[in-house]
Amino acid sequence: MARRPDLTGVERRLDDAAHRLLARAPHSRLWSGVVEFLVFGAKQAWACVFGAALLAVILAARLWYPVDSVLARNDALTIAAIVIQVVMIWRGLETWSELRVIVVFHIVGTAMELFKTDVGSWAYDQGGVLRILSVPLFTGFMYGAVGSYLVRVYRLFDLRFTRYPRRWVTAVVAVAIYVNFFTHHFFVDLRWLLLVAVAVVFGPAVMHFQVFRRRLRMPLILAFALVAFFIWLAENIGTFAQAWTYPDQSGGWQPVSPEKVVSWFLLMIISVVLVTWVYPPRPPEEETVAARAPQPG
Repeated sequence: MARRPDLTGVERRLDDAAHRLLARAPHSRLWSGVVEFLVFGAKQAWACVFGAALLAVILAARLWYPVDSVLARNDALTIAAIVIQVVMIWRGLETWSELRVIVVFHIVGTAMELFKTDVGSWAYDQGGVLRILSVPLFTGFMYGAVGSYLVRVYRLFDLRFTRYPRRWVTAVVAVAIYVNFFTHHFFVDLRWLLLVAVAVVFGPAVMHFQVFRRRLRMPLILAFALVAFFIWLAENIGTFAQAWTYPDQSGGWQPVSPEKVVSWFLLMIISVVLVTWVYPPRPPEEETVAARAPQPG
């Protein structure tokens, strides 16, 4: 199998070692399925490394961080998030081009946080000095973790797309979704109309991804929904750790409303559109070859 030039140096070494190991695996149908499943899980875990590390720090701070510490917990979380990000770049786990899009995630997410906390959608502990108004700076890294996952999964699974919509159309939908996150507090909530728009624009698109020996595919809408669901699960861990709280959790923790999956689904559209400006969507290789082939007549 050809070497992947789009991988970082660390990922390329891991990829080479994994292929040497897995190349010796039997080719029986059952064992092949097991190998593909394990590789899929390993790649997903590697793609989540930034978010998983940040979530682990948030949970550890909830369980063991001393309440009487001179350094406020929010500030400790911010410093930890910065360290994680620096290590990711220093050790070659992310590229500088990917860092740029992650910084955009920070900016977009922090702007939303400032507004949402001001209107009371959720709240953070008021301790610490590393904050902008009522928003601790570590919150931007939570949005950055979503961006980190998306850019890494794009590389690791060599994502290709059939019938991907034009990027300017997706940008219009993403801007409308982002604006609605703000305006629905004052005007009519258009999220259900926006869901229809997402279905129309992205519904025909199919995502192709390479696991190990197999290249699989799934509807792009389904991929969005699955990622949104797992972010919602992570959000439950974050609120359990009291990194932030929703109004209905002020009297004690309870699971985040499943309706939030819809919000995360819509946020996924914004996230994917941002990533496509670093990694323009590519068609499957067979479509590229067919397009380049000379036409008869």
